[in-house]
Amino acid sequence: MGMHRDDLADFLRQARGRLTPRDVGLVEGTRRRTPGLRREEVAALAGMSVDYYMRLEQARSPQPSVQILAALTHALRLTTDERDHLYLLAGHRPPEGARAGEYLRPSLLYLLDRLENVPVQVLSDLGDLLAQNDMAQALFGCVCTVAAEDRNVVLRWFTEPDVRGHFADEDREEQARQLVADLRAAVARRGNDAASRALVTRLRAASEEFATLWDRHEVAVRRSHPWRLKHPELGKIEFDCELLATPAADQRLRIFTPPPGGTEPLDMLRLLGPQHRHGTAAARTEESGAPA
Repeated sequence: MGMHRDDLADFLRQARGRLTPRDVGLVEGTRRRTPGLRREEVAALAGMSVDYYMRLEQARSPQPSVQILAALTHALRLTTDERDHLYLLAGHRPPEGARAGEYLRPSLLYLLDRLENVPVQVLSDLGDLLAQNDMAQALFGCVCTVAAEDRNVVLRWFTEPDVRGHFADEDREEQARQLVADLRAAVARRGNDAASRALVTRLRAASEEFATLWDRHEVAVRRSHPWRLKHPELGKIEFDCELLATPAADQRLRIFTPPPGGTEPLDMLRLLGPQHRHGTAAARTEESGAPA
């Protein structure tokens, strides 16, 4: 990722020009010939020398560190989108966005309810299943009796043999590899935080297969891939799975759509309904679990 010096310099000048001293808690003064903050004021707010900041605005500086960029973000009162733009212009990956944990935004729940014709799930980046609609429950089942801390698609894959029964035999090895590779990427994005360390430690202790795959250090973020499933009533069915980003950095929307011309499984799932296999549905927050 390269640094774009000219664009970075222009962005800093424009951001400085949009601020007033009052915006950053400084005295307005009476002898300002141009709008915006002075360079020395930005430098002071960011804790850097005026010469260094001047070289940034003149596209003559070396690549700034992430610490410098964080200081400029604060000094220039940048929004999250502006901060990310600043990092990219400087040749750095932007910081990870805010996490929602298990909280589901009302707009996301609204979308989940409206996508009633296809199976949809909301997962955390570590694989915790947070919610699913009726079609997903008809496809995978709910785990109403499973403890909340066990409703993780990676954990269930490696610790509950019945979960693999949903997949075609020839796909199980690749599915296991992809689950671990995607988890590797999520753990790295999180900076190996406490939640990810606890999950990996638990998985390594519970599954020798997981430990072997984890030690390969394969990384592959899952975005879209085909799924071939074995349903107890419908037999072998196929879906295309799309993983879509949500506003939260740690949540994903997983949507299962049929391949072209293959809508019959969806029609059958609608007829079966979630109660056909798993009883009356409880509140979404209590039943949010499914096999991987």
